[in-house]
Amino acid sequence: MKYFKNALLIVGLITGVAISAFAQNPLIMDQFTADPSARVFGDKVYIYPSHDIIATPGKGRAGWFNMADYHVFSSGNLTNWTDHGVIVNQNKVNWADSTAYAMWAPDCIERNGKYYFYFPAVLKPGTGKGFGIGVAVADHPYGPFVARTEPIKGVSGIDPNVFIDKDGQAYIYYAQGNIYGAKLKENMVDLASEPKILGNLPDKGLKEGPYLFERKGIYYLTYPHVENKTERLEYGMSNSPMGPFKFAGVIMKETPNCWTNHHSMLEFKGQWYLFYHSNDLSPNFDKNRSIRADSLFFNADGTIREVIPTLRGVGITPAKSQIEVDRYSNISKDGAVVNAIDTSNRMKGWKIELSKQGAWVRYNAVDFGAKPLKSFSLMASSPENSSVEIRLDNIGGTLIGTANISKGTGWKITTSNLLKKPTGKHDLFILLKDAGQISVDWLKFN
Repeated sequence: MKYFKNALLIVGLITGVAISAFAQNPLIMDQFTADPSARVFGDKVYIYPSHDIIATPGKGRAGWFNMADYHVFSSGNLTNWTDHGVIVNQNKVNWADSTAYAMWAPDCIERNGKYYFYFPAVLKPGTGKGFGIGVAVADHPYGPFVARTEPIKGVSGIDPNVFIDKDGQAYIYYAQGNIYGAKLKENMVDLASEPKILGNLPDKGLKEGPYLFERKGIYYLTYPHVENKTERLEYGMSNSPMGPFKFAGVIMKETPNCWTNHHSMLEFKGQWYLFYHSNDLSPNFDKNRSIRADSLFFNADGTIREVIPTLRGVGITPAKSQIEVDRYSNISKDGAVVNAIDTSNRMKGWKIELSKQGAWVRYNAVDFGAKPLKSFSLMASSPENSSVEIRLDNIGGTLIGTANISKGTGWKITTSNLLKKPTGKHDLFILLKDAGQISVDWLKFN
């Protein structure tokens, strides 16, 4: 991933255009992202995350969450993500404290051809205490957004979420110790009712980050909750967008090394997805997080099946792209591990290490297209002469190629002709053929 991503970054810096990248989990590899609010606008998914940065002297609080602005990312296939750049900056919101670095979890929604971006920020000294929730408005989902000169009156809290019901009534939800909800006026920036606490949720433990959606007449209020020491994703169900909500279960269990989780859900092209975050790119500091996505499924009674986090994530990967096999779907129990290419900079990506004969890694959903391809290239390294097999769909599946990696100390690209020329969509298996040792960065077909 490192070579492809750096090339894109250079192009973006030279031209000033949005940068596009291939991604699995995490979705974004060139910056820290968290709290993803994902929306379908037109034929694309847009993600509005918060943007974690590392504190420096005079800019943010060391050892804590620091966010100064917001980006927006879009994709038509959940695989290629385009960064449209900064849409709101703390220095350009005149009611916000630009020294707070607290541009936390946002949301965005469309109404009557306008896009409304909701975000929390600390109030400027002398104007109030705590957080206000502001609104920026644009004609396009990627901006340019213009922030209103005042926050929403009557709202004090964080993590705004906005929902428009089938009857056209809009609602805003947010957190302030508890989870609150209120109606919005048609203009989407003024309250139409007093906020109220949404009850029948667990009484103890921090609750924040509400996200409400409707499916088949059921309203789901989803939220992170600290049941023990870290956040897990839970939900309640109701027949009304203002509740009462009956606690229904856990969507995703606690992430072992990340104190927070924050999420959104949507349906795109007939499939539901959960967007959330972890700290893949910063395993030793969970205040720098990265957004992820995995498929979401419902039971017949409308309850949500627990989502198990994966590295592979979602989307179909084009065979001619660099396939990051370290973002695997499955892996052999022995002789296969994932490690960072550079532990001092995990944005350079990961590698899969195979060290036992027969060890394998599986990568699902690769699209070979309709026109047969001729060869494949493997970015790999090996301390001794080693060879791997590329097979389709299962461990004993059709052998389509073999790569012989010569002994060396550095990364090199080995290109081999395909023995078979598949078309359509397949799962890939990479197997260590002998008793050697090999590290693989990526695979692509030519």
